[in-house]
Amino acid sequence: MAVQTLQRDYKVIENLKMSNVYLPILDKLLDDISQECYNSKRLLAKDKIRVVKWEKIDEYFSDLTVATAGEDLVLTYANMALKTQVEKLLLSTQHKEPGTHS
Repeated sequence: MAVQTLQRDYKVIENLKMSNVYLPILDKLLDDISQECYNSKRLLAKDKIRVVKWEKIDEYFSDLTVATAGEDLVLTYANMALKTQVEKLLLSTQHKEPGTHS
């Protein structure tokens, strides 16, 4: 979800007059998140767990289908809670970067 959001924002930021200031920050953030996703998928795969699909049900809820060794699970999440959590994760990632100022 974070990657998709940042990719949409990237297209908007490319058109800003000072895009050369913001694009390297977004590039680094996208790289970090992509690496974290890869690492997380590897850890889940060790336990024979994988994400099958992510499906937006309506404007309020999304379903995440997860395959395990025994069965598939469907987990329902509130979209607003997901958005808030993604924002918190992105902010915490940004604050961990050495040399960044808030």
